[in-house]
Amino acid sequence: MNSDHLLSAISYLDAVIAYRLKNQLINNNDEPVGEPACCEETLIWNDVINIRKPSPEEFVILTLALIPHIQPDFFNRIFTEHLPQGGDLPEFGGVKGTNHRGILPTGETAQFIIAGSELVKRIEVQRMFGPGHWFSREHILWLEPVHEGEPVMSGRLVMNPELVEELTLGEVSKPRFSMDFPAESIDTEMEWDDLVLPTSTRHQIREIEDWIRHHDILLNDWGMKKKIKPGYRALFYGPPGTGKTLTATLLGKQTGKDVFRIDLSRVISKYIGETEKNLSRLFDKAENKEWILFFDEADALFGKRTDIRDAHDKYANQETAYLLQRIESYDGLVILASNRRGNLDEAFTRRFQSVIHFPMPLPEERYMLWMKTLPTQMEVTKEIDWHAIAARYELSGACILNIVHFCAVESLANQKQVLDGKRLEKAIMREFIKEGKVV
Repeated sequence: MNSDHLLSAISYLDAVIAYRLKNQLINNNDEPVGEPACCEETLIWNDVINIRKPSPEEFVILTLALIPHIQPDFFNRIFTEHLPQGGDLPEFGGVKGTNHRGILPTGETAQFIIAGSELVKRIEVQRMFGPGHWFSREHILWLEPVHEGEPVMSGRLVMNPELVEELTLGEVSKPRFSMDFPAESIDTEMEWDDLVLPTSTRHQIREIEDWIRHHDILLNDWGMKKKIKPGYRALFYGPPGTGKTLTATLLGKQTGKDVFRIDLSRVISKYIGETEKNLSRLFDKAENKEWILFFDEADALFGKRTDIRDAHDKYANQETAYLLQRIESYDGLVILASNRRGNLDEAFTRRFQSVIHFPMPLPEERYMLWMKTLPTQMEVTKEIDWHAIAARYELSGACILNIVHFCAVESLANQKQVLDGKRLEKAIMREFIKEGKVV
């Protein structure tokens, strides 16, 4: 939605409000003011909304929700123009914000502008804020909850902040890591060729990539939407450092999808109900975005349910059931990563489309990892038998990267000292000690 469309929308809203106020405030001897015409060129929003072909009434509500974000003084100016002597107009609705000094529209504002005092039409407007309307289904806009006993329509009219950003700036920025969004965007400069995996594992990953590229056609054009769940659920399991996180990141890179790694320490709470709230905010934010959600070390959140011995066990099992429901209803790709498949609850594993093993690399795979990881600028003696090194030391890809990193920094610090077998084995021993392994 460009500036011309915004100006057109504001102009139309201004005319509609003027029409309603003048007819509401006219004397008996005055002639009613004609309702402003709404041409098709006026009803232009972004692609998300245009596909719904909003009615003039829906267009008014959308513009009402957006107007405080672009013209804070809009309603004050309207009242100054049409009520120069001042006065109260409670049927117009509207509330004051904490920081915003202008008037914030409510559901009552929408009812007054569209329907005036016509009861049947006011009820029709109220239905637009119900769960069955596309405003709610698409998470476009909603009414802020009110205190118990107050009219529902007195709630503030709220537009999805991401839609506000898209309509005003032309793009939506990635959400920042916070308490409300406990996930970080991850990416990589690496490519599929940099990833060394067994052939069987690669084939299964290719199946996920195929789903990402073709699931829209599968669900909609091929009519599978009514038969299968909308999203895709995969389990990656295997020892640390075997490529689970990198694979998830590459899936996003190759298919143009954002990948978010969930920080479970920010999700799990000891307080009853808080874990569900944290997850609800996360999934609500991700809905309809086609993000890839990557739950690393998922055992803590998706572990086996226990027999109910006390209240803690009861609520822990409720959390698991809630997670199962949200994951199944998510329309994108969810990847759970675990060191061991057996650590996860069977209720989850039964619902995975893919369960993919990331084993420790075999000697030939370790040799490939060494060759791909060593920088060409680092001088290496010919005495090192890399096949022998790969066969002797069982290392993951992450461990090999750590060793090469250490050797490269040491080489630069010592004026490009040549990497020989002694220095290499010293670096390998250092990594084994760091990992708590005995050689």
